[in-house]
Amino acid sequence: MSVPSVEKRPWSGFAIVTLAYVAGLVVAAGVLKVVPVEWHPLVKVALADIAATVAVFIFSVASDNTSIYDPYWSVAPVAIAAWLALGPGAAQGIELRQLVVVTLITIYGARLTYNWARGWAGLRHEDWRYVDFRNKTGKLYWLVSFTGLHFFPTVMVLLGCIPLQAALVDAGPAFGALDVVAAVVTLGAIAIETIADEQLRAFRGSKRADGDICTVGLWSWSRHPNYFGEISFWVGLWLFGVAASAPWWAAVGWVAMVVLFVGVSIPMAEKRSVARRPHYADHQRRVSMLIPLPPRREAVGAQNPNS
Repeated sequence: MSVPSVEKRPWSGFAIVTLAYVAGLVVAAGVLKVVPVEWHPLVKVALADIAATVAVFIFSVASDNTSIYDPYWSVAPVAIAAWLALGPGAAQGIELRQLVVVTLITIYGARLTYNWARGWAGLRHEDWRYVDFRNKTGKLYWLVSFTGLHFFPTVMVLLGCIPLQAALVDAGPAFGALDVVAAVVTLGAIAIETIADEQLRAFRGSKRADGDICTVGLWSWSRHPNYFGEISFWVGLWLFGVAASAPWWAAVGWVAMVVLFVGVSIPMAEKRSVARRPHYADHQRRVSMLIPLPPRREAVGAQNPNS
């Protein structure tokens, strides 16, 4: 079963994606209705989230396009936060903390989803990383797609949302100074991602040679400022959890994000950039990989990558 041929009109791909996520939401709601009331909220969320992932995966297979799943990363936290803040047991949570956390997550989700939507070319396009996996795995691709490109990111987001149990459900300490710090970190992370994405979009929109490197704004201080902002967002959610007396192991979420981006996402992107951009190795020597830092001085005689 395949539907790529319908992608002759721009709206058709978005209609399919919307249908996939509506189906996922319905399936998740059904799971939440049948699981025992006494089960831990995070267990309920996990089961519903996995069920929704399976629903979206079915649409990915039907469309022969794993990029159907791409918005899940930004949509899922909003749904999880909303259910935790409004679901069973949420009445004992601190209202101001609930309001701030849910608002910030909604802003994060809306911005990231919008950024995906305006850059998505429809069902005729699939992320280059998925295409690479498809070419390497052949007939095993859809097994790889489910485990590595659907289920694994879902687990990562679930881990990142663990602090929300304390922040949105538990009767923790009153909203205080650490909550303010958490709000500043979270909002700052969203701002960094937004600025980095806009700067990269403007760079790509200008008429440049394929081998040119984005070194404008935040990109002159970090090779991956958008990833730095993403990791910082999950650190911010963890800080809200700490403010609400979350257990120490709630840090597993942002730690896992660091491992994912530093151990997987960045190396993949770097390898591709080295292969496509002649001066990228020099760029690596001068510019910080992740944390924005003043660029190192060029070695004497080094060639400007944008010259």
